[in-house]
Amino acid sequence: MDISKEILIFVTVLLYGKVLCQPAQVWIESAQEELKRLLSQKPNTNIAKNVILFLGDGMGMSTVTAARILKGQLQNNPGEETVFEFEKFPYVSLAKTYLIDRQTSDSAATATALLSGFKSKYYLVGLDGNGVYKDCSTVKKSKRDSIYRWSKKEGKSTGIVTTTRITHATPASAYAHTPHRDWEGDARMTNESVGCTDIAYQLIQDNDFIEVIFGGGRAFFLPNSTQDPETKKVHHWQRQDGLNLIEMWKLNKEEQNVRYKYVWNKKGFDSIDVNKDDFVLGLFNPSHMDYELERNKGPMGEPSLAEMTSKAIKILQKNDKGFFLMVEGGRIDHAHHDSLAKKALHETIAFEEAIKTAVDLTDERETLIVVTADHSHTFTMGGYPKRGNDILGVVNPIRAEDYPLDGKPFTTLMYSNGPGFSMSGERVNPHKEDTHDLNYVFHSGVPLESETHGGEDVAIYARGPMSHLLMGVREQHYVAHVMAYASCVGDNKDHCQQRSVNSVSVSSTSNRFMIFMIMIICLHL
Repeated sequence: MDISKEILIFVTVLLYGKVLCQPAQVWIESAQEELKRLLSQKPNTNIAKNVILFLGDGMGMSTVTAARILKGQLQNNPGEETVFEFEKFPYVSLAKTYLIDRQTSDSAATATALLSGFKSKYYLVGLDGNGVYKDCSTVKKSKRDSIYRWSKKEGKSTGIVTTTRITHATPASAYAHTPHRDWEGDARMTNESVGCTDIAYQLIQDNDFIEVIFGGGRAFFLPNSTQDPETKKVHHWQRQDGLNLIEMWKLNKEEQNVRYKYVWNKKGFDSIDVNKDDFVLGLFNPSHMDYELERNKGPMGEPSLAEMTSKAIKILQKNDKGFFLMVEGGRIDHAHHDSLAKKALHETIAFEEAIKTAVDLTDERETLIVVTADHSHTFTMGGYPKRGNDILGVVNPIRAEDYPLDGKPFTTLMYSNGPGFSMSGERVNPHKEDTHDLNYVFHSGVPLESETHGGEDVAIYARGPMSHLLMGVREQHYVAHVMAYASCVGDNKDHCQQRSVNSVSVSSTSNRFMIFMIMIICLHL
């Protein structure tokens, strides 16, 4: 063995020795510490002044695990021991994501469940089970309000932060009602859509309750639009009838006599005054925002998800009655559909950074934070790689008895279906590919142009007021009811009244006691 290999082994032992050679006592002590902490944990039964829903689109459990490991490895650690910020939350539950009509869901119906509190059907936005796909005549009888309108009725502020188009399925479920999630703008409407209003128009015309809107999609609806490739300075958001929706939004705010600002790049975003600007519309890309690994961080580029989250919270916090905010890590899903695992995991890490930002800016005693996913993906993590093995690399070691029958190694991360299938009939040897390339397409078992969602349960992580109600295995739509109950919005508010009465009663009792004591003291003087 040459000296360089000996040095490498020595360094490896120094770095990982404590992790790989930990005696049983280390694990026992850590478990006992965790047990003591949980035994002392008491439910927070306060009324939630604020609620923040973090929705990782497509962030199934395999995605969370792989991203957690990647984050640790980017910090020169083995990776498996890494803990995400939301994994520190005291309560964890599972959500069943099936729809009324599908075993495996889409983002429109799942977001509708999370925000409006009922299960819906495939491709429907803001409609209950009476809605019918592409049938505009069913909209009126099936549309229902979301927690956004419930919160507004109680005087709270609301906001949406997403890395997708602001009219995409998940954010659209906050404010829109349509039997087809793809009817985002009038340029995408068809003969079947007669009688329906496109999602973008609903956002501007029918929405007076969302103060902060950050995302992409400012030129998605302009047919044959062109843009300066250096600045992406297209921001018409113009309908085929010539109506400019951004100008319409500005006019609406002027008529409401409120302080507002429209921004479309990082420079404009940085100029937002959280103390003065009450309504903010930020559209930072003609379509979806860029992946975090490709994001232009300069003045003409885009803010990060964490930066948008921070600014949204600071604007909404000005309302003494509180706020409801949804933050979507939307491009986790898009990367998975293209089987771009590296991008999906980095999007998950960026999503976690936004959650950490919210934790730092809020008080657990008054802010309920819920982190979940709308659905999973057919994204898998397999083989028997050693501790600390490159999560984006090839399984190492592979025992002789476990070696693939075609004699070729395989990556730890793969997809059950998707574009990574080799149509030649022979699987490509990943040792001959750069699995760390930004656009490396991970292998799949079934050839599809776009990888599909997964149908298994997804995790729910919660902290803050009433977070203890998110335990066990629950139907996905239950989450909306917990958020509403915690913040005293929607229909179930009896406990809020009772608490106020009890609070007054206690206060009155205390006052009477104080008066009595003062009288006793005075009698003895």
